[in-house]
Order: sequence, then structure tokens, then C-alpha cells
Amino acid sequence: MTDQPNPRRWWTLAALVLASLAVGFDATILNLALPTMADDLDAGNAQLQWFVAVYTLVLAAGMIPAGMIGDRLGRKKVMLAALAIFGISSLAAAYASSTGLFIAARAVLGLGAALMMPTMLALIPTMFTPEERPKAIGTLAGSSLLAFPIGPLLGGWLLNHFWWGSVFLINIPVVVLAVLAVAAWMPESEPQRGKRIDLGGLLLSSAAMTALTYGLIEIGERGWTDGAVLGPILGGAAALALFIVWERRFSEPLVELSLFSNARFTAGTALATVVNFTLFGVLFVMPQYFQAIMGADAMGSSLRLLPLIGGMLVGMVVAGRLGTAIGPKLTAALGFVLLAGSLFFGATTGVSSGAALMVGWTITYGVGLGLTLPTAMNAALGALSPASAGVGAGVTQSVRTLGGSFGAAILGSVLSSAYRDAVPPQARESVFAGLAAARSEHSAALEATVRSAFVHGLNLVLVTSGALAVLGLLLAVAWLPSTADRTQQATSTPS
Repeated sequence: MTDQPNPRRWWTLAALVLASLAVGFDATILNLALPTMADDLDAGNAQLQWFVAVYTLVLAAGMIPAGMIGDRLGRKKVMLAALAIFGISSLAAAYASSTGLFIAARAVLGLGAALMMPTMLALIPTMFTPEERPKAIGTLAGSSLLAFPIGPLLGGWLLNHFWWGSVFLINIPVVVLAVLAVAAWMPESEPQRGKRIDLGGLLLSSAAMTALTYGLIEIGERGWTDGAVLGPILGGAAALALFIVWERRFSEPLVELSLFSNARFTAGTALATVVNFTLFGVLFVMPQYFQAIMGADAMGSSLRLLPLIGGMLVGMVVAGRLGTAIGPKLTAALGFVLLAGSLFFGATTGVSSGAALMVGWTITYGVGLGLTLPTAMNAALGALSPASAGVGAGVTQSVRTLGGSFGAAILGSVLSSAYRDAVPPQARESVFAGLAAARSEHSAALEATVRSAFVHGLNLVLVTSGALAVLGLLLAVAWLPSTADRTQQATSTPS
């Protein structure tokens, strides 16, 4: 950390906020559009899971080398290139005419986001003092959360009036504004020359994540014992083991495994990953519940997400002050208690449950998210020295995002498996296909079966997520420091 902070650091943060909004809009709006896309693109549960997972998969795989690229070439150049990629691929996603084309466009979107995220996070420990860092992290995280209330409302309105592709066009004006802001305010970093890119590590890590995600998604369609499930999962695990061996022996590794010897970095990264796992699962299943079971349209579905988002924003505002008052350990522990309790309460949902139950558990869940995520991220990022900021931030975001990808894959498979086991063959593709089959057959019994099966799967997803939140609670109590002073001391010490 330099003795004299960059005088333009808050203007730079404003530019990063715009870039973060672009990424946040894309993640938020897609979940809202999934029910419409299931009909228009004739997509089943597995394809819907890939719509979500491919973005986070490429994002997770790309962020580690992206941090290195930003360090080597200059973070401003990389940020401008990333914004251009993100804008062009948003146009491609909006006009995709098939599931294959859309998945390909989403993969390129993930690449653009991968180049952005570690670049943004790397600036926090290098530009802000330890005292300013929680506020900077909270502002950047809050900007991505701001996309949650804005994105669904705009997306819901667009889905009610235009075709589903229009929701991706929201990214374009935000990207344009972000390009102008980055060009005007963001200073260029000093390039670090001479470091080789670890192609072997990149290939092994990408192969491991892709194979594991594919196998996890196929569980819901084929079951655990199918060769198309076991093969990719075992192959992905083997590739992951080889990746670790390779990284330990390569002179300039893709991932500095020594970062994980820092307890605070490891704790913050692990806790943020648990939070993302549950969040991606919840955001995958809830819009489908709103539209398939509650009968809401796209706009109504977006409005029903607002209690969750409102709770998130409240938690984010409170997290910094609460962390100073009672320490990171108790702040994160309280957040995980709220997460677990709300998810278990939400798992009591029935086919005819009213809005009160839904509002109650989602707003509490949102507050828990707002408390845990910035606390965990500050613990991880605060452990990074300026020299390791780019790669370290990429590692943190990559692991955290991988948790989201696995969350969508695993929890989506939990939902799919429970649903498919409880309905007849003509209804197994998705809950929307099941309801369409019931209506075409004029069968009230089939419609009741489809609704009941989906709600049963939803409740299993929430119970699984609640159990993970309990694990997060135990990890927070065991690993995080009790006082804010100790965190600040750690953040000023190079790892």
C-alpha cells in the first residue's frame, strides 16, 4: 500500500461501479427471462442450467489468467477491451435464434466479465487505505446489488412488451457509459513484463471445471450411476488433481497456491463461495416458481424478487458498521444464521402458500446475504499485497464464481431430479412443459402433480442451501477474526 493514495481513486471507483452494473444486469435478467426462453427456444431443464452455468463457468475459468493479463498489459487497457467484448456479445445473445447460439454468446459474455472482475478488485487494495477499503468494497459490491432491483424491473417490463432478447440490450448503454468513464478517470497501471502465461494450468483448470459442471448438470437428467455423469465427474476430479500437481511444479503458476496459506484469504474466499452457491441456486429456481406455480408474468416475477434485493441492500449498509462494532466473526455468523433460518423456513413452501411466507423468508435471506458477502470479501481482499492484487483477486473471484456455477448445476439437478421422479414422461422436460401437457390433455390431476412435484424439488433446493449456510456459520466461527482491528492489521501486511 502506498503512503499517498491515488487522488482520483473515488472517481475511478465510480467508473468501476458502471462496469459492475453491466455485469450485474446480465446475471440478474437472465434468471428472470428463463421461463420465457424455455418456451421460445424449446429449452429443457438441462439447457436452462447451461444458460446460467456456461457464463459462470467461463467467468470462473477466465478470471485467474485475466488478473495476470491486467497486471502485465495494464488494467485500463484490459478493462476497455473487456467492456467492448461484453457489449458485442450482449448483442449476439439478444439475437440468438437457438439454444446453441445463445450458449455460445453467453460464453463470450463470461469472457468479457472475466476480464473485468479481477481488474476491478485488484484496484481496491492498491488504491485505498485499510481504513477506506471496506467502504470501497461495499460500494463496488453494492453497485452489483443495485443491478438487482433495477435489472428485474426493466427486464420485467421489456419481457411483457418485447421478445426475450431485448433484456440483453440493457447492457449496451451501460457499457457505453462505462467505457467513457474508464477512459476519463481510470489511471493506467504499470505493466509487469516478463511473466509467462501458464497455458498448462489454464487448460487443466478449464477442463476440470467444464467436466465437473457437465457431470453435475446431467445428474438431474440421468442419475448418479449413468456413465455420462460418472465419466465427466471422475475426469474433472482427475484434471483438478493434475492441475494442483502442475501448479506446484511450474515456475510461474497460474494460481499462486501459497495464497491459500494465508488463513484470512482462505477463509474469506471459502465463505464467499458458500454464499454464491446458495444465491445462484435460489435465483435459478425462484423465477420459475413465481411464473409456473404462482402464475405471475415477467414483471410480477421481478417485483417478487424485490424483498430479497431490499434485504440485501439493508444488510450491505449495516455490514460495515456492524463489523466495526462487533467484529467480522460475529457479523458473518449473524449473517449465516439469517441465511440458514430463512432457507429452512422457505422450505415449508406449499403449492398454495401465500405471499406472506415468501416475503418473510426472502427478505431475511437478503439481509443475511448483505451481511456475509462484504465481510467475507473484505477478509479475502484485505490479505492481498499490491504485488499480488491482480492474481489474488482473480483467484478469489474465480473460486467464488465457480461456487455459483456449481450452485446452479448442483441445485438445479436437485430440482430436476426430484421433479422428474414425480411426474409422468410427457411432463418431465420442465415444469413449463408439464403444465402445457396438462392443459393440452385437460387433465387437472396431471397439473396438480406437476405443481406438487416442482414445489417438492424447490423445497429440497432450499433445504440443501440451508445446510450449506450452516456449514458457512461453522467456518466463520472457526476462521474469521473476532475484532475489526485484527482484520485491518492483516490487510496492511503483504501476503
